[in-house]
Amino acid sequence: MGTAHVVVVGGGVIGMSVAWRAAAAGHRVQLVDPEPASGASFVAGGMLAPIAEAWPGEEELLELGSASLERWPAFADELSRASGLPSGLRREGTLVVGVDSADRAELDELAGYLSRQGRTVTRLSGREVRRLEPSLGPAVRGGLEVPGDLAVDNRSALAALRAAATAAGVEFVAATARTVRPGAVELEDSTVDCDVAVIAAGAHSGALHPALRGRIRPVKGEILRLRTRATALPPPSRTVRGPVHGRPVYLVPRDDGGLVLGATQHEVGFDTEVTLGGVRDLIADAEQVMPGIAEYQLVEARAGLRPSTDDNLPVLGWLEPGVLTATAHHRGGFLLAPVTADAVLALLRGDEPDALIKASDPNRWGGQQCTS
Repeated sequence: MGTAHVVVVGGGVIGMSVAWRAAAAGHRVQLVDPEPASGASFVAGGMLAPIAEAWPGEEELLELGSASLERWPAFADELSRASGLPSGLRREGTLVVGVDSADRAELDELAGYLSRQGRTVTRLSGREVRRLEPSLGPAVRGGLEVPGDLAVDNRSALAALRAAATAAGVEFVAATARTVRPGAVELEDSTVDCDVAVIAAGAHSGALHPALRGRIRPVKGEILRLRTRATALPPPSRTVRGPVHGRPVYLVPRDDGGLVLGATQHEVGFDTEVTLGGVRDLIADAEQVMPGIAEYQLVEARAGLRPSTDDNLPVLGWLEPGVLTATAHHRGGFLLAPVTADAVLALLRGDEPDALIKASDPNRWGGQQCTS
């Protein structure tokens, strides 16, 4: 459609990636969000881990995530050049570890599934895991090395995205969108006209358009941000993730001696309060993996809302002429940012996006919308 006036609703990693890339492609872009980079993207661990998070029945998500991961190094380099800031990309890889026999059986199941999908991971004994990451404790009985799964410092990436978007000419509108319709985004007390509106409002996207109503639900995740102290072992160099007694846990290092510990999963609506039980479980599970974590400084406790669908795939495509959606990325907002931005640019050009995007088309529900 040539150049267009595009209004992106939502200022998380997806919304800002889309806004930046659309503006860099020559579109006039406004981004509507009362406080960009303050929601789930600000809380996220920043794992880029399609292999470690793979599971039977989610083959389309595995393919989509793998394709986006391949684009991340170039995306990060472009982001650094455009913003003049570090992208936050970490390339050290991922370890998936297990503690008890049930955890190790889950790792065996994951390794077998990945092998059937043509993906290679390296099985490690507990001793081999500790040789790679000496801060891990004796309770860790085995693991899988996934060197291709990376991570990104979410807050560094968000700062770079905002700087790159601003440099590309994106206008930030500090307001809350109420509804989106062809040709306009309705705010609380005004209307922004446009050629194309892009809904990228995460867990709140379902309230913006009838086609999304009841399709996107919030899944609460609590995280702790920690920092090493002089008396403590340094954090692992790689991302380390469990199961620990069946509960998922991850430890994602940061360049400043920091460590992100997450994340609980609760379906409790739009509740973003951190609970004592969530903090207790995170710390207890993390100590099983890395006993020295008890010596770390507790810097922050937060909760965010993952925007999720019933099949864990995002919702990416045309809702109707003039209204695009790029939302519901569940745990994979950072991972899927490059492939999502590419898809939106292709749709704005009137091109067919990558075939991998078809599984995420809003029409996969057959046009019958829920009304919850």
